[in-house]
Amino acid sequence: MSASETAAKLPAAPGGRRMTNRIHPGTALLGLVLVTLPLWITHIGGYTDIVSRVLIYALAAMGLNLLLGFTGGLSFGHAAYFGLGSYVVGLMLKYATHSVPLALIAGTLAGGIVASLLAPLCVRRRGIYFAMITIAIGQLFYFVAIRWASVTGGYDGLTGFSRHNIHVLPHLTWTLGSTGLYYLVLLCFAIAAWFIFAILNSPLGHSFVAVRENQKRLRFLGVNVHFYAGVSFAISGFVVALAGGLNALLDNFTSPNSLSNNLSGDLVIIAVLGGMRNFWGPFVGAAIFVLVRDYASNATSNWMTVIGLIFVLSVMFFPLGVMGFLQRKGKVQS
Repeated sequence: MSASETAAKLPAAPGGRRMTNRIHPGTALLGLVLVTLPLWITHIGGYTDIVSRVLIYALAAMGLNLLLGFTGGLSFGHAAYFGLGSYVVGLMLKYATHSVPLALIAGTLAGGIVASLLAPLCVRRRGIYFAMITIAIGQLFYFVAIRWASVTGGYDGLTGFSRHNIHVLPHLTWTLGSTGLYYLVLLCFAIAAWFIFAILNSPLGHSFVAVRENQKRLRFLGVNVHFYAGVSFAISGFVVALAGGLNALLDNFTSPNSLSNNLSGDLVIIAVLGGMRNFWGPFVGAAIFVLVRDYASNATSNWMTVIGLIFVLSVMFFPLGVMGFLQRKGKVQS
């Protein structure tokens, strides 16, 4: 019996329903809102860059959630792959090419390949030991970025690069201003979200859930649990690295903060806040996190207290996250 067949016999996740291939009307509505957003966002006091930030953080949290929510591995070091993607994009644009797509591909591959190489080491342990290994790896990359100042800029970060317009056709240019970059981020987000959705609805995705639900049963059936956990870890790294590359394009800057454990913790908070066993949970969590951080930081220097309070209240009253709560009430279906 394969891991995916075992997953089919396991109970659904508490508070959740099994993933389905049909598109929920809410997803179509969300797509319409995001596509038309630059047309009306300024009329409600918003701006496109903050929504780009929401999509980038949502993408990173969705990548982490593939490992955390659907495979059961709590990583506090995924900022390592976010930062790698960010630095490689910056270095490519500064020294190698003016092609934004090429730089994004390079950054995504760099972070994803490193995650793939480290996955066999990390997934050999579970629980707190797995989390501690990921923290150590994250700190390793963080201090490399600080010490290798001749390449990374050290504490000051990497500067001297900027995003360039994309020449789609000889007479057609994709201008990467605020709105143009937003649509690039939205395109990458849509492709990555579809990719994750397709995986979760495939036998491979069912295997991830089986690993989360009952590893002992899988081992008894002769399934290589470490292999499936490692594949989830690697795919997660590719997605998070893509988000890091997009973040470098948004800021035209990157620093060791993009590799820090603080960012790793933020991604975990986003996933848990929105609902880590729900496909769209990280998106909702990212919207809450980024918007609250932006507006609270304008009102008080203690904005982290506001974030912490919201997280504590969420854990106390919405243990399944916002989307998990709504789903349980029958208002939202993943």
